[in-house]
Amino acid sequence: MVYDVIVIGVGSMGSATCYQLAARGVKVLGIEQFGISHENGSHTGQSRIIRKAYFEHSDYVPLLHKAYDGWRHLEKKSRRQFYWPTGIVYFGAEGDTTLTSIKRSADTYDIKLDQLDLAEAKLKWPQFKTPSHYECLFEPEAGFVTPERAIQTYAEMAKELGAEIHTNERIEKWEVGSNGVTVTTNLRQYRASRIVFASGAFSEQLLDLKVKLKVTRQYLAWVKPQNNFKYDPANMPCWLLVDEGRDGAFYGFPQMPTEVGGPEGVKFGYHNPGEVYSDHEDLEVLEREKELLNDFLARYFNQVNAKLDTVKSCKYTYTPDDHFIVDLLPDMNERVVIACGFSGHGYKFSPVIGEALADLALEGGSDLPIQFLELGRF
Repeated sequence: MVYDVIVIGVGSMGSATCYQLAARGVKVLGIEQFGISHENGSHTGQSRIIRKAYFEHSDYVPLLHKAYDGWRHLEKKSRRQFYWPTGIVYFGAEGDTTLTSIKRSADTYDIKLDQLDLAEAKLKWPQFKTPSHYECLFEPEAGFVTPERAIQTYAEMAKELGAEIHTNERIEKWEVGSNGVTVTTNLRQYRASRIVFASGAFSEQLLDLKVKLKVTRQYLAWVKPQNNFKYDPANMPCWLLVDEGRDGAFYGFPQMPTEVGGPEGVKFGYHNPGEVYSDHEDLEVLEREKELLNDFLARYFNQVNAKLDTVKSCKYTYTPDDHFIVDLLPDMNERVVIACGFSGHGYKFSPVIGEALADLALEGGSDLPIQFLELGRF
């Protein structure tokens, strides 16, 4: 049971890493404690927004350009669609800091971003009812990607290239020695030259990062349009709306095409840290979140049912500064690669993060612009 690289976690980043390593002729083993895919981590929920005019930090934009290339590569290789170019519309009060940061990223990296008159926007997208003092921006190259389908495809393609993917197998311990890494699971023991941890919300259980991660429970909801009102991707973009007086932002999607699968209806959620995650869901918190989402729905949308049809939850994993960690673990002779803290905005990067993690595992470094994500910043 000897490999070149072992990847712990075959989810958002791990599946892409397994594919990248296998495509480079590396003997790779991916170990996943659940199935592929599953609802115990961060990627559950049918869809994720992809966009370039990045308000979180403009340093992400060069990585986003590479991520878009990676999504095109995956679609070409698999002959399946994962990226839906619906565009994204941003709403917020004039002078809002989120919209200001979006404009700054667009200006810095020459990203197409249209500023629309609000009356024009309401004619174009009658689904929204926004306050008269809000401004509207539209990023046409944005859209959504489909996480569960992409993870499954990356894993399938990795196996076709010779990778081994083990599911429902749990890590019990791991250690670095002079000749490599030993991993012990509940089933057997493995050895490799290098190990990659793409273990998401479970990272702190496996790693001593000297950095505190916070895992929160985030709620997603689906509602049905009334009278077949046009909420499909041909008539509605993805969207992000900053509600005055609240931190964070609300976001959502058009109604998914049937081939995407998952819950029916229009999906939306609140992008802001939720309650710290525990295995036992707090029903009072759930009811409070549902009330928040229903209130938002009533104030900002036309022609949707007032009652939430489906509610699910996923996990966000936050670092102290809300930015990713992608690096070698110090004092491990360049044998241990880590990726975590993707905090609710990471999935769109999975093709390029997979490439970066493969670089770090094989070369000890990467030409990709990931320096701002190194662990040493803390």
